[in-house]
Amino acid sequence: MPQPELSVVVVTYAIDLQARRTLQSLARDHQRGVTGVDYEVLVVDNGSPEPFPEAALADLHGRFRLHRVDPAPPSPAHAANLGVSMTTGANVCMILDGARMVTPGVIANGLKALSLYPRPIVTTMAWHLGPEHQSLSIPKGYNPSIEAALLAQVEWPADGYRLFEISALAMANPGGFFGGINESCCLFVPRALWEEVGGFDERFELPGGGFVSLDLFARFLALPDSQLVVLLGEGSFHQVHGGASTGTTADPAAWRAEYQALRGRHYTNPEVRPAYFGTMPPPARSWLTGP
Repeated sequence: MPQPELSVVVVTYAIDLQARRTLQSLARDHQRGVTGVDYEVLVVDNGSPEPFPEAALADLHGRFRLHRVDPAPPSPAHAANLGVSMTTGANVCMILDGARMVTPGVIANGLKALSLYPRPIVTTMAWHLGPEHQSLSIPKGYNPSIEAALLAQVEWPADGYRLFEISALAMANPGGFFGGINESCCLFVPRALWEEVGGFDERFELPGGGFVSLDLFARFLALPDSQLVVLLGEGSFHQVHGGASTGTTADPAAWRAEYQALRGRHYTNPEVRPAYFGTMPPPARSWLTGP
């Protein structure tokens, strides 16, 4: 096969339903403006107790394949790095949490934004499905059944931009499109830049990776002459699944301690000076002024 323009790596662990939705959102018949765009999607199952079924890829439009890591460490960092090493795209899109659905212009606009600067770091902003960040909504009873009803309410996947209507901002970017950001949940970079930064630091070993994603984002921003580009009108949307950062087992103190042990300092949000690229579909416009 010829080298694709983009390799998308999706890491999943014990989230069969949520990963299926994420992959559907990445399929060629859901993404818009991808005629003539060659991209592949590699799903890396990070040791799920019940392996993610390869049959789930059969009906998806596009170049999808599956790799399973077993045995696997608790952190997704190794699976993500392995996934990138198994792909050949000139550019990389990393979705570290397979529960994050994306909007229909992510692939086309992500690639366009990558062409704007010599050393680009392109990201969507992030949302959580439901009325609040899921660390708040789950204790109040938010669950997969309620989430399924919300998705039916907006008739997903007919128009993926309607996810903006049933979501709340993630804590990575609480100010909306024009606020600060300390993490990318859907990250595009040239492969050369990924190799320069060295990918995820696999010494982050806590379940879910702790601050591994925040650390990678900060290290990208620290690269000389790099430019952050935020995609307007696009987003990633976290589905409820009892993950490490939104479930009842979250231990932020342990994450902070691990970061300090590895980096020799407390974690602080990076300073960002983003450029912006994209359009604003009507469902996204309510977020122009923040929360």
